[in-house]
Amino acid sequence: MLQWLVAAAVLSAATGAAAAGPAVLRVLAWPGYAEPQVVHSFEARTGARVELTVIDTDESMWQRLNAHGGQDFDVFAVNTAELQRYIRAGLVQAVDPAKIPNTAHQQPRFRQREAIAGLVHKQEGGPRTYGIPFTYSEMGLIYDRRQVSVPPTSIAALWDPRYQGKVIVYSGGTHNFSLAAQKLGAASPFRIEPDMWPSTVQSLIDLRRNVLGFYNQPEESINLFRRHGAALMYANYGTQQLHLLKSQGIDAGYAIPREGALAWLDCWTITRGARDPALAHAWIDELLGDQASRLLVEHQGLASTTMASAASQPDVRLIWLEPVEDANRREMLWARVRSGDRASRVLAP
Repeated sequence: MLQWLVAAAVLSAATGAAAAGPAVLRVLAWPGYAEPQVVHSFEARTGARVELTVIDTDESMWQRLNAHGGQDFDVFAVNTAELQRYIRAGLVQAVDPAKIPNTAHQQPRFRQREAIAGLVHKQEGGPRTYGIPFTYSEMGLIYDRRQVSVPPTSIAALWDPRYQGKVIVYSGGTHNFSLAAQKLGAASPFRIEPDMWPSTVQSLIDLRRNVLGFYNQPEESINLFRRHGAALMYANYGTQQLHLLKSQGIDAGYAIPREGALAWLDCWTITRGARDPALAHAWIDELLGDQASRLLVEHQGLASTTMASAASQPDVRLIWLEPVEDANRREMLWARVRSGDRASRVLAP
């Protein structure tokens, strides 16, 4: 009888394990960050299954991760500025670089994590790292060489009447307010002073009148550019979009405005609700590996933190993204601007 009970218990455990199946890693990432080859390689190496969800705006990412206290995903890619609100909200946990061997292959400036604002936070027991640098790019101006013979030198080109109905802009309100603040000469594009809100809103209304379409994902921007014969595009995804346009035979140029280019540094981080932090660390290590880094540069036209790349221009003024004064207000006002409201209605309580 005892032997039967033991055998039944073993069989039950085995059946339960089989029913449970392989471990699942829930990944939230931007387009092109997790190539199919990389996902397959990771699954083969770990025996886990990857559930990949692709995001298209910072606000959508925040809504997804904040919906259930960070319990729906295990690991995600986010820029250093946005990372700060996830830390404040307690939605992420510290990352242990010692468990990510491929960090040893990163370029020196990305191994010096304490020198990158927002990655390392001093806490009781010592500093803790919350993000591992993955990829970066400046947000420049892409132009059609057939229509724009002289490369644009200023952000103001997006507002130029010559290009009315031929401009494409990213749909994210937070970045667009920074863009307008730059054009207006604000001391910081991330800090709109109280007396500047009316002029900034009016500037975005003027921009809306010049725009033929807004995009979220890079492929969407390429389709808009080709289908409508756009002359100018603000490249939120930077050289990734330039790479995609050139791959489709479009003679596109890339310019950094004299005001400087907003630039992002995206990092991998682990959610507070990660089911298997060890598996999440293994994913980050995979994404810093040779295959993932090469595909990021060759297929996506982005820069990798582990290898030298011509994707990002070295001699330009980069303005690294920072947390803004009020992201919620920016998104709310931007939704009103896009809907066609007048400035007085946009700013109404």
